[in-house]
Amino acid sequence: MSAYLWRVTYARYVAASAAALCLDIGLFLLMLRVGVPPIAASSIGYSAGLVLHWIISSRLVFSGAAARDARQRTQQKGLFIASAMIGLAITSAIVGIGTHFGLDARLAKLGAIAVSFQATWMLRRSVVFA
Repeated sequence: MSAYLWRVTYARYVAASAAALCLDIGLFLLMLRVGVPPIAASSIGYSAGLVLHWIISSRLVFSGAAARDARQRTQQKGLFIASAMIGLAITSAIVGIGTHFGLDARLAKLGAIAVSFQATWMLRRSVVFA
Protein backbone atom coordinates (compact mmCIF):
# COMPACT_ATOMS: atom_id res chain seq x y z
CA MET A 1 0.00 0.00 0.00
CA SER A 2 1.43 3.37 -0.99
CA ALA A 3 1.95 6.03 1.64
CA TYR A 4 -0.80 8.15 0.09
CA LEU A 5 -3.31 5.30 0.02
CA TRP A 6 -2.39 4.37 3.58
CA ARG A 7 -3.07 7.96 4.74
CA VAL A 8 -6.40 8.09 2.89
CA THR A 9 -7.45 4.74 4.36
CA TYR A 10 -6.41 5.85 7.84
CA ALA A 11 -8.30 9.15 7.47
CA ARG A 12 -11.41 7.27 6.39
CA TYR A 13 -10.98 4.90 9.32
CA VAL A 14 -10.72 7.86 11.69
CA ALA A 15 -13.94 9.30 10.22
CA ALA A 16 -15.73 5.94 10.52
CA SER A 17 -14.49 5.63 14.08
CA ALA A 18 -15.67 9.15 14.89
CA ALA A 19 -19.18 8.36 13.64
CA ALA A 20 -19.25 5.10 15.59
CA LEU A 21 -17.84 6.88 18.63
CA CYS A 22 -20.58 9.52 18.54
CA LEU A 23 -23.17 6.76 18.66
CA ASP A 24 -21.20 4.88 21.32
CA ILE A 25 -20.73 7.89 23.61
CA GLY A 26 -24.27 9.15 23.08
CA LEU A 27 -25.73 5.83 24.17
CA PHE A 28 -23.16 5.49 26.98
CA LEU A 29 -24.13 8.85 28.47
CA LEU A 30 -27.83 8.18 28.01
CA MET A 31 -27.49 4.81 29.74
CA LEU A 32 -25.56 6.36 32.64
CA ARG A 33 -28.27 9.01 32.99
CA VAL A 34 -31.01 6.40 33.32
CA GLY A 35 -29.04 4.41 35.90
CA VAL A 36 -27.42 1.64 33.88
CA PRO A 37 -24.15 0.49 35.54
CA PRO A 38 -21.01 1.91 33.82
CA ILE A 39 -19.69 -1.39 32.46
CA ALA A 40 -23.07 -2.31 30.93
CA ALA A 41 -23.54 1.22 29.56
CA SER A 42 -20.08 1.07 28.02
CA SER A 43 -20.76 -2.32 26.43
CA ILE A 44 -24.13 -1.27 24.98
CA GLY A 45 -22.70 1.89 23.46
CA TYR A 46 -19.69 0.04 22.07
CA SER A 47 -21.86 -2.65 20.52
CA ALA A 48 -24.09 -0.13 18.73
CA GLY A 49 -21.00 1.68 17.47
CA LEU A 50 -19.66 -1.65 16.21
CA VAL A 51 -22.61 -2.19 13.92
CA LEU A 52 -22.25 1.29 12.46
CA HIS A 53 -18.48 0.84 12.12
CA TRP A 54 -18.88 -2.41 10.13
CA ILE A 55 -21.25 -0.73 7.69
CA ILE A 56 -18.91 2.20 7.12
CA SER A 57 -15.68 0.17 7.14
CA SER A 58 -16.83 -2.47 4.69
CA ARG A 59 -18.37 0.03 2.29
CA LEU A 60 -16.14 3.12 2.48
CA VAL A 61 -12.88 2.47 4.34
CA PHE A 62 -11.77 -0.96 3.15
CA SER A 63 -14.18 -1.36 0.23
CA GLY A 64 -11.43 -2.67 -2.06
CA ALA A 65 -10.55 -5.38 0.46
CA ALA A 66 -14.12 -6.34 1.38
CA ALA A 67 -14.87 -9.93 0.43
CA ARG A 68 -17.28 -10.37 -2.46
CA ASP A 69 -17.99 -14.08 -2.01
CA ALA A 70 -20.73 -14.78 0.57
CA ARG A 71 -18.68 -17.36 2.48
CA GLN A 72 -15.60 -15.14 2.61
CA ARG A 73 -17.76 -12.15 3.56
CA THR A 74 -19.18 -14.15 6.48
CA GLN A 75 -15.63 -15.02 7.58
CA GLN A 76 -14.64 -11.38 7.30
CA LYS A 77 -17.61 -10.32 9.42
CA GLY A 78 -16.55 -12.91 11.98
CA LEU A 79 -13.02 -11.49 12.08
CA PHE A 80 -14.44 -7.97 12.35
CA ILE A 81 -16.61 -9.03 15.28
CA ALA A 82 -13.61 -10.78 16.88
CA SER A 83 -11.56 -7.58 16.58
CA ALA A 84 -14.47 -5.67 18.09
CA MET A 85 -14.72 -8.13 20.97
CA ILE A 86 -11.05 -7.50 21.71
CA GLY A 87 -11.82 -3.76 21.63
CA LEU A 88 -14.86 -4.32 23.83
CA ALA A 89 -12.82 -6.32 26.34
CA ILE A 90 -10.22 -3.54 26.42
CA THR A 91 -12.93 -0.89 26.81
CA SER A 92 -14.82 -2.78 29.52
CA ALA A 93 -11.65 -3.58 31.45
CA ILE A 94 -10.43 0.00 31.42
CA VAL A 95 -13.85 1.40 32.41
CA GLY A 96 -14.29 -1.29 35.07
CA ILE A 97 -10.83 -0.86 36.58
CA GLY A 98 -11.01 2.92 36.38
CA THR A 99 -14.39 3.16 38.10
CA HIS A 100 -13.37 0.55 40.68
CA PHE A 101 -10.53 2.85 41.72
CA GLY A 102 -12.79 5.91 41.86
CA LEU A 103 -12.15 7.40 38.42
CA ASP A 104 -15.17 9.06 36.84
CA ALA A 105 -16.67 6.66 34.28
CA ARG A 106 -16.46 9.30 31.54
CA LEU A 107 -12.73 9.76 32.06
CA ALA A 108 -12.19 6.02 32.13
CA LYS A 109 -14.13 5.77 28.87
CA LEU A 110 -11.86 8.39 27.26
CA GLY A 111 -8.79 6.33 28.09
CA ALA A 112 -10.51 3.21 26.82
CA ILE A 113 -11.34 4.92 23.53
CA ALA A 114 -7.70 5.70 22.76
CA VAL A 115 -6.42 2.22 23.55
CA SER A 116 -9.28 0.38 21.86
CA PHE A 117 -9.05 2.55 18.71
CA GLN A 118 -5.42 1.68 18.09
CA ALA A 119 -5.90 -2.01 18.86
CA THR A 120 -8.85 -2.41 16.50
CA TRP A 121 -7.22 -0.33 13.73
CA MET A 122 -4.18 -2.61 13.74
CA LEU A 123 -6.30 -5.77 13.77
CA ARG A 124 -8.65 -4.62 11.04
CA ARG A 125 -5.92 -3.34 8.76
CA SER A 126 -3.61 -6.31 9.18
CA VAL A 127 -6.07 -9.19 9.68
CA VAL A 128 -9.70 -8.45 8.83
CA PHE A 129 -9.18 -6.50 5.60
CA ALA A 130 -5.66 -7.71 4.75
